[in-house]
Amino acid sequence: MMKTEFDFIIVGAGSAGCTLANRLTEDADVTVCLIEAGPTHKHWSVSTPGVSLVNMVTKKRNWGFETVPQEGLGGRRGYQPRGKVLGGSSGTNAMIYIRGHKADYDNWAALGNAGWSYDDVLPYFKKAEDRDRGADEFHATGGPLRVERRENSPINENFLIACDELQIPANDDFNSATQLGHGYYDVTQKNGVRWSTAKAYLEAAEGRPNLHVMTEVLAEKILVKNGRAIGVRLQQKKETLELTAKRDVIVSAGAFGSPHLLLLSGIGAEDKLTPHGIAQVHDLPGVGENLHDHIDWIAAYKGKRKGMHKETVGFSIPGSFNMVKEFFNYKKHGKGLLSSNLAESGAFLYIDREEPSPDIQLHFVIAIVDDHGRKLHWGHGFSTHVCLLRPKSRGTVTLNSNDPTDAPAIDPAFLTHPDDVEKLYQASRLTQQIMRSPAMDEIRGEPLYGTEAESEADLRADIIARADTVYHPVGTCKMGVDVMAVVDARLRVHGLEGLRVIDASIMPQVISGNTNAPTIMIAEKAADMIKEDWASQASLEAAE
Repeated sequence: MMKTEFDFIIVGAGSAGCTLANRLTEDADVTVCLIEAGPTHKHWSVSTPGVSLVNMVTKKRNWGFETVPQEGLGGRRGYQPRGKVLGGSSGTNAMIYIRGHKADYDNWAALGNAGWSYDDVLPYFKKAEDRDRGADEFHATGGPLRVERRENSPINENFLIACDELQIPANDDFNSATQLGHGYYDVTQKNGVRWSTAKAYLEAAEGRPNLHVMTEVLAEKILVKNGRAIGVRLQQKKETLELTAKRDVIVSAGAFGSPHLLLLSGIGAEDKLTPHGIAQVHDLPGVGENLHDHIDWIAAYKGKRKGMHKETVGFSIPGSFNMVKEFFNYKKHGKGLLSSNLAESGAFLYIDREEPSPDIQLHFVIAIVDDHGRKLHWGHGFSTHVCLLRPKSRGTVTLNSNDPTDAPAIDPAFLTHPDDVEKLYQASRLTQQIMRSPAMDEIRGEPLYGTEAESEADLRADIIARADTVYHPVGTCKMGVDVMAVVDARLRVHGLEGLRVIDASIMPQVISGNTNAPTIMIAEKAADMIKEDWASQASLEAAE
């Protein structure tokens, strides 16, 4: 008979959930149940970096959400792939290891979140990290999360030289003292294998008798009694079961899933619940508010250099023959195109020099990316993603119905703030300059869509027609002290006992870069806070 009572129940086995499950079960006296809606991560499409597109465009390991029609995108619905697998989006993403800028975390602290400044969080980035290039002031070795600098495609050198030609400085480590510049990305891989949090954290804890992992189980509702979260109601193969938490229910279902579950449980503003026949359990108006994400425009080109089928991922007859060779290279050495995260190099740039840190990020991709990879093109080429790092547009996550199997209503409100519109336009113009640099001449073939639009009107129209997420939604259960905050600085839900939210949804403002490494950091720090809180509780009880 299955055990139904645990000290901690974690809903969501993504970047945060797997990290928490490992760290909390380090104490042999603590029991943890980790709940995941998706299947295991032990599948070739997850472990092999170069085929990650498979899980971006299919739904076996991907929620495959869509947004509501976006006014700022001409009424289009955006695509929002999110990992639905052990490891969550760390099992489906581009594996780029970026922490963000020092100013991001100092700003979190300035908003009233004590303990979240850069100096506070740096030790947790280092605690997680096992860096192949060794330890220094900013980096560490020996942590669960392997961080490597892989061998990259020669085509990246054209991009990096093009940046040089525009006097953009080189930067060998975006996670050190300076973020500005161009260079190669570090990735969360180990010997060519994706090192998701399921690999890094969960596999290391699998044999512990105090950890119980449930896959392909949907959390329907958080159970609340007398102002305290006491457990979770689940749906497993059309059967309903309830689990009880003696200490905490921890929601780690992501920027979409976490507010969705809270609202389904009656935790939120009454006007978001009543229309769906859900009784309010706890009034918390910020649940589902403050959604924001990195909006992204793509400059895409066909390639023209001879032999590009060996340098890029695409569709062609010579490319197919080459991929056979790449398969054996990967199997034997863990190298080559099948080990590529595709977005191998990039840059952090300023559009507004008044900003505290670079406000634009570029991802140079060794493939043609069109509509998140859902539209395929014959031949080979490359793409440059232009990402707005600190958007001002704010949206919501709300309910479509009271049915837990229904997707949430996701409204990022992309490009609804005029500053975002102008900055993305200026960033796209700058990217066009880089793409037209002499260093790109030998590889730059035919542009796709409005990539090289000359007139302002044409480029603005192309941005509206094609811009979309670069997969970094945050903020929907934000940490803070104001009336719209959902959790406090120890990630406890305001006004309820025994309930925490721990994932990217707690970020009050998105960090300046890819969000996976910061989400792991959040969970590392949260695990220590949970241990401290319960140790203090035990001390108080012993003293009484």
